[in-house]
Amino acid sequence: MELRQLKTFHMLASTLNFSRTAEVQNYVPSTVTMQIKSLEDELGVKLVDRLNKRVTLTDAGRNFLRYVDNILSTLEEAQHALKQSGEVTGTVVISADETLCTYWLPAILRRFRLSYPGIRLIFRPLANPNLKQSLREGDADIIFMLDENKESAGFCGEKMLDEPFYVLAAPDHPLAAYTALSIEDFHGETFLLTEKGCSYRTFFERSLSQKGMGGITELEFNSAEAIKQCAKIGMGIAILPEMAVIAEVNRGELVPLPWDLTATSFAIQMFWHEEKWISPAIEAFLNLTREPFLKKSTP
Repeated sequence: MELRQLKTFHMLASTLNFSRTAEVQNYVPSTVTMQIKSLEDELGVKLVDRLNKRVTLTDAGRNFLRYVDNILSTLEEAQHALKQSGEVTGTVVISADETLCTYWLPAILRRFRLSYPGIRLIFRPLANPNLKQSLREGDADIIFMLDENKESAGFCGEKMLDEPFYVLAAPDHPLAAYTALSIEDFHGETFLLTEKGCSYRTFFERSLSQKGMGGITELEFNSAEAIKQCAKIGMGIAILPEMAVIAEVNRGELVPLPWDLTATSFAIQMFWHEEKWISPAIEAFLNLTREPFLKKSTP
């Protein structure tokens, strides 16, 4: 059993995504798969399940994770005690929602690992409504949100960059040929939406209601990628940030509809608790994320 396998398992338990784990660890996905299989073979148990492309920990995996946490924490303490070079060490816990996890954060996490190999980086994806609670309860050191650009009581925050949103449909959708839309044009359409509590879903539903549209027919997803794929095959109209769809729009696989979403400004924002002690490790992450070329990073 190798230390790198334990680190890979620990990261996979945080991300629950093989590709994202590979990105952060600077591996190819097959390396992550190989290391997890090697661990399972050596332990004689199944650590993870893949169900409909989703990764979950088995009971054995959850039990093993507790021991891995202890091993890596003890190793970190030992490294901290022995280091004389002044290298920054410590732990940083990051959380963000699924959209930022998929399309924006991997490049930043990878850059951080390369720049600060002595810092233990823990990444925990969370649904948007739970992110600020994770700061209040001390479960995360730093969170990232795609939300309306506004201050939040009890937290320090910085805007990383503005993020435009599109209302999108497949190129053969009847509304794709329109040069202007009225609220009546949306009647009878199916909307592909993120989970309730998502800020931009709330804003879009409010904008429809203010223009006189009552209830809507919707399909709800917890994945921007799933919404995008369903929109591409004509299942309905999607509302997604530019980072998630720019490649498909450029290829003509999705068409932005002429519906104004500029009444509210949305931005990628970074928050931390105002009473949180900013350790050297956390400060290093904050400073690296502020670098302009990383603010604009999308994998």
